[in-house]
Amino acid sequence: MRLRATWMTIGTAVVLMTGICGGRQEAQAQTQGTGNAPALALADNPPSVYAPPAPPRENEGVNNGGAHLDFNLDYMSEYIYRGLDYSKVAGNGHAADEQFDARLEFDTAHWPHPFLGVFGNILDSDPVSRFQEFRPYGGLELTLRPLTITVGDTYYVYPEREQFNTSEVFSKLTVDDGALFGSTKPVFTPYFYGAYDYNLNKGFYLETGIKHEFAFEDWPLKITTLADIGYVNHIHQQFVFVSPKAYGFQHYDVGLKLSYSLNALLGISDRFGKFSLEGSMWYTGGIQRHDFNTVDQLWGGAGFAFHY
Repeated sequence: MRLRATWMTIGTAVVLMTGICGGRQEAQAQTQGTGNAPALALADNPPSVYAPPAPPRENEGVNNGGAHLDFNLDYMSEYIYRGLDYSKVAGNGHAADEQFDARLEFDTAHWPHPFLGVFGNILDSDPVSRFQEFRPYGGLELTLRPLTITVGDTYYVYPEREQFNTSEVFSKLTVDDGALFGSTKPVFTPYFYGAYDYNLNKGFYLETGIKHEFAFEDWPLKITTLADIGYVNHIHQQFVFVSPKAYGFQHYDVGLKLSYSLNALLGISDRFGKFSLEGSMWYTGGIQRHDFNTVDQLWGGAGFAFHY
């Protein structure tokens, strides 16, 4: 009996010593990170006291990809472009028309952003071609705050009037003037635009203008006021109008645009793009009417815009 008690006492001591040594080795492994991968992971990535980032909400983010699309479809009372009323064709007078403008821009981070687009004007009462004008264009845009520099090429296509087809290169400099007024957003956004017709007319068109946006926090409404003035230098005006004047200030525009968000009205998530109803009203006035084929006209319309 004494021998049996002695062996039981020795066995119990061995078990206790094994447990103590094993516990020390495990503690050392967790502390030093040797031979224990989970311990390493915990040491390298300790649990955070903050909650994990929440997934994006339904109304956050529109398109974080590498391409962005802008599409506008408008129904206008006239088509007036650079001081000329293209709706007055063959004595038809004023005629409402449909216009569309689609532009695709590629986001290349800090490099110039390539873009492609096409504008079209459809005039049902045109006696020659109801598809009156197509204007494909493309170029590059680079933002170096406070400046945005745009360069590109435009091709004017007049179906059934191919003798007036022409091309021009253009450049535009837009200034973010917010810093001058202590604002985080642009105030007047002045721009300077120049185009050279290198194909048919061999002349320049110059333009400068400003705009100011009024946004309402409690309403999904944005109002924009605009103004510009155009200058012609040794260029025959396009389409079916010809100017005998070689150079001079030709016309001015003042306008008002309204944009109302359909996303807010219909509860559409911004993830599917931004939809809006738009309206505009313009007044175009001629500066040298006896030398240029300009108009004095109040015009405008309404339409639909999509951005993604």
